[in-house]
Amino acid sequence: MEIKDLLTDLESDRIERTISTNNTDKFSEAICAFSNDYPNHNQAGYLLIGVKDNGELSGLTVTDKLLLDLASIRTNGNVLPQPAMTVTKYSFDTGDIAVVEVQPSVLPPVRYKGKVWIRTGPSKAVANETEEKRLIEKRASFAKTFDGLPCLGTKIADLSLVSFLEEYLPSAIDEETLRENNRDIKQKLASLRMFDLRYDCPTNAGMLSFGTDPMAYFHGAYIQYVKFNGTSMTDDIVREKAFKGNLVTILRNIDEFIQHNIITQKPVFGNGFQEKPVFNYSYRAIRELMMNAIMHRNYESNAPLRFYEFSDRIEIQNPGSLYGEANVRNFPNVNDYRNPILAEVLKNMGYVNRFNVGIRMAKEQLKLNGNPEPIFDLSLETNFLVTIFSNPSL
Repeated sequence: MEIKDLLTDLESDRIERTISTNNTDKFSEAICAFSNDYPNHNQAGYLLIGVKDNGELSGLTVTDKLLLDLASIRTNGNVLPQPAMTVTKYSFDTGDIAVVEVQPSVLPPVRYKGKVWIRTGPSKAVANETEEKRLIEKRASFAKTFDGLPCLGTKIADLSLVSFLEEYLPSAIDEETLRENNRDIKQKLASLRMFDLRYDCPTNAGMLSFGTDPMAYFHGAYIQYVKFNGTSMTDDIVREKAFKGNLVTILRNIDEFIQHNIITQKPVFGNGFQEKPVFNYSYRAIRELMMNAIMHRNYESNAPLRFYEFSDRIEIQNPGSLYGEANVRNFPNVNDYRNPILAEVLKNMGYVNRFNVGIRMAKEQLKLNGNPEPIFDLSLETNFLVTIFSNPSL
């Protein structure tokens, strides 16, 4: 739409205006509602900051901070799945406006802090059970990513429902909605993209996240850990371990393993003979890079995620090269998601704090710990490899 149309079309339910500049909840609810596209416009929705209800400009001066705050809504993990949105500034004689353009999601229902927001005429509201079910049905018609597709041949009995109900559901849905939730188990699973109502079976994400035996359908869905007694794969193997099971189990076990079996320390005396611990690797960095590999790997491959430890380095190699908009030229500044539903699982369970910052954060943590710069091998056609070197002072 032209900017003049956004200002003058006072009847459209695809436009929300506000003069507030710091109401993050209001902004996020609007973005969530436009993402869900409940009226099924199949067109973008627009949030206008600096515009009154009657279409007049408020005289706002749009700052870089406001634009950054608006853009961060896409990656802060509170709106899930991630919204497809852009933020633009327009300047006029009577003031500036910030325009947030939001595209309809291909994976509804979209939630903000566990609640599904939709447009109902010129206003927005939390979706009721019937409205949410319509969004679930709409998603089935255009699921595009592998994790959103039905895992044909499976049934609800193939899922660990206790894990879903007791571990995951409370982390993904807000308490008020849970108290009022009268949906049956299949609808609860479907609302979080874990079940396909049309085919009456779990989705690939559901089987990977909560399946009782995911490897029966995804043969490479495990982590292969090997520790070598030297710097080469021809050296003796000190230890081997395979992390198997659903993602809920693997995430918990690999996190504990990194913390208690990979990270070591020794005391070093500094100035004044004060003892200071020195670590071989940054726990946060190794954890972040591992979670990144789990999130972005290609689960259609029969190859496992490889976690190899040598005397001088760690190598993490996952099936699946850079995906979508991410490429060799823009890595790691641009990210895309092969598995957006699985990314949502990691975020809801607390293994990812924000999206699109993992690589940068890991590099910062390694530098602070005294580790050399990690090496990312982007030349492999079907794999992604990162090499992390140990702290040379250990």
